[in-house]
Amino acid sequence: MTIRRFALTSIALLALAGCGSEQQLQLAPGQKPLVKPAMAAKSPAPTDLLEPEPITRPERVTEVLKRSQEREEDRFDLPPPG
Repeated sequence: MTIRRFALTSIALLALAGCGSEQQLQLAPGQKPLVKPAMAAKSPAPTDLLEPEPITRPERVTEVLKRSQEREEDRFDLPPPG
């Protein structure tokens, strides 16, 4: 009985997941398109707003330490209390 219930639930969930439709997003009736930013040459498209700018995802610095270096004195590097 449990296996049958699990199978029916799985089939129902798969059917429910497959009934979503994909289509382009449209503005709601009466809604205006995006306003052009002050210094921009043209108004951005929704796809332009979905792409992150390079500053939002900076590249990782993977410079390997080439030689041992003494750590600078850190006045906030205090021993634990007690």
